Amino acid sequence: MTRPDSPRRTSQALPGRNGAVIGAGIVLGFIAMLALVGPWLVLWIHGFGYATQDIGNALAGPSWTHPLGTDMLGRDVFVRLLHGARVSLLVGILGTAIAFLIGVAYGSTAGYVGGRFDEVMMRIVDVLYALPTLLLMVILLALFERSLLLLLLALGSISWLTMARIVRGQVLRVKTEVFVEAARATGLSTPGVIVRHVVPNAVGPILAYATLTIPSVILDEAFLSFLGLGIPPPEASLGVLVEQGITAMSVRPLLLVSPAVLMAVTIVMLNVLSDALRDTRSPTTGR
Repeated sequence: MTRPDSPRRTSQALPGRNGAVIGAGIVLGFIAMLALVGPWLVLWIHGFGYATQDIGNALAGPSWTHPLGTDMLGRDVFVRLLHGARVSLLVGILGTAIAFLIGVAYGSTAGYVGGRFDEVMMRIVDVLYALPTLLLMVILLALFERSLLLLLLALGSISWLTMARIVRGQVLRVKTEVFVEAARATGLSTPGVIVRHVVPNAVGPILAYATLTIPSVILDEAFLSFLGLGIPPPEASLGVLVEQGITAMSVRPLLLVSPAVLMAVTIVMLNVLSDALRDTRSPTTGR
């Protein structure tokens, strides 16, 4: 009879034998590096940034100075593409961080306290699930002046519900462990037990889901940008660039194709890495 792999051995072997995971990490790292340093290099070499306009050179074709041409205002498409990738990754990570903080605090409190308190808190989550949260976010962004901070808060506020449910489920499992009982016996307060013992021992599946939230937040931001409610100009995200590229698609298809392809590649790579992390944390499911 073949001896089953231990969770530790399986979790160590899984990413190593999966070439797609390694390739996704390399591609995503390359995109992140270009997004981080690319705009500065272009500014140093050519002397223009993502917001530099040259109306006389609007909608120019690809050249040595402008590898992907220029947009309707004569701005370099390549440097705006790199800057847009930086902003989209930043929005995805920070929006997920906000959802993570809210979801962990809410879900861990509900799961640890339990009883009627838990039922009431989770019914609130059910009610919020029933609401058209994306529509509410559109209304919020339409009523107030657009800013990166407001966008991050809006994205985080609609992404924490599933996180809270996952955290609650993990906390319900962990809170019956012996070490949690021992921590309570020492007189540690409830917040102290949650922060120091419960959440750290339930964080694996929570982090796996958090990585899946990043591409979801990026897509939500792209949808809002398509509606004209995304990053305020002259800033640019991949969603903003796609929205702008649609208006010039018949004249310069590259304005639409380049950000759309980069967004698709980024999201696919993030999903591959997220699936690998999930399988590592749940090796039986992964196999």
